[in-house]
Amino acid sequence: MSPRRREAPRGRYTPNLWPVWLVASGALAISFLLGWGIYQYTYDYFARAAADQNPAKPVNVNDVLKATVTALTLVGAVLAGLYAYRKQLLSEGDAHRADASQLADRYTTAAEQLGHDQAAVRLAGVYALVRLADDWEEQRQVCIDVLCAYLRMPYQPDSDQADHKAGEQEVRWTIIRVIRDHLRTPSSPTSWCTHSLDFTGATFDGGDFSESHFLGRVLFNRAVFSGGEVSFHRAVFPGGSEVRFDGAVFSGGVVRFGGAYFSGEAVFFHRAVFSGGEVVFGSAQFSDGAVLFIEAKFSGGTVSFGSAVFSGGTVSFARAVFSGGTVSFRHAQFVGGTVSFLHAQFSGGTVHFSGLEFSGGEVHFRLAQFSGGTVHFENVMFSGGEVSFEDVLLAGGAITFELPVFGGTVFLWGPLPVPAGAR
Repeated sequence: MSPRRREAPRGRYTPNLWPVWLVASGALAISFLLGWGIYQYTYDYFARAAADQNPAKPVNVNDVLKATVTALTLVGAVLAGLYAYRKQLLSEGDAHRADASQLADRYTTAAEQLGHDQAAVRLAGVYALVRLADDWEEQRQVCIDVLCAYLRMPYQPDSDQADHKAGEQEVRWTIIRVIRDHLRTPSSPTSWCTHSLDFTGATFDGGDFSESHFLGRVLFNRAVFSGGEVSFHRAVFPGGSEVRFDGAVFSGGVVRFGGAYFSGEAVFFHRAVFSGGEVVFGSAQFSDGAVLFIEAKFSGGTVSFGSAVFSGGTVSFARAVFSGGTVSFRHAQFVGGTVSFLHAQFSGGTVHFSGLEFSGGEVHFRLAQFSGGTVHFENVMFSGGEVSFEDVLLAGGAITFELPVFGGTVFLWGPLPVPAGAR
């Protein structure tokens, strides 16, 4: 029957060790056998060396003993070093577990503060969770997810309503602000630029994401912009990023992308609803990126690309429905890229291409249906690129050219009458 190891009491962290007498006896036996083996090997080595001399000399036992002791000392030093290394690893593991436990406690406290009735306590929870995210890189995404989830919670901005919470707007704007602060410097060790941000279904009545670098996945799907101003001023949307406003509702307020830079991938507004407010891309730069309003519905409000620069990329309104509101490209510059209204339906509203410079790129109205509304080309300078009205269905509305300058642009007029001065 093998010796039984000492049982660790339940709920304690005492190591499960062999009895001391057994460990001591085993260590002495191993040490004796190792010493004896080293002595025999060393004696044989010295014996061969003495026999090779002329004349042969007897083995000096003192030299053998010294070499044996030296070898044992070296082995002991190595074992002591291994033991010290193992002890250090255990100590570091204990410290890491202590840190993890402390961080977990901080997370629990911050989460409880976020659920408090008083706005001041909720604000304290926001800042506590942000500090925790900066300190706890392994769980940084979890902390970000909690902040985003807070914004997705039901929110009543109208102070006259029964479910309105005092101070809630300040809490929500603070969350947006601290997220923005962590998106401005991609090289920072506490940057959140590459992390995912999920604002699906959130309600925005203001907030500032200006100068943010969106390098990860950002979702505003089904978000509601009901008032105030949400700013993406001079934000950067580089290749590899994905920003989605699919199904978002713009019923009031202003969303600004002024001066934003789109260089890859796309910003999606699939099936978005524009019934009020403004979405402004003024002075934005498109150099390969895309903004896609596919199947979007425009019944009010304004989408403006005034003074935007298109040196590549795409703006698509494919299968969009225009029953009201305004889409404006006033004073935009086209040196490349594409604007597409493929299969779009115009029953109301207005699209302006006024005062722009068109020296490259493409504008397509192919297969668009006009039963109302107006598309204006006023004071446009055409010197290159292509504009297509092929297969347009004209059942109402108007496409007008007022004081255009026709240069080297290729026009595919389809059923439209050719304006004076055009070819």
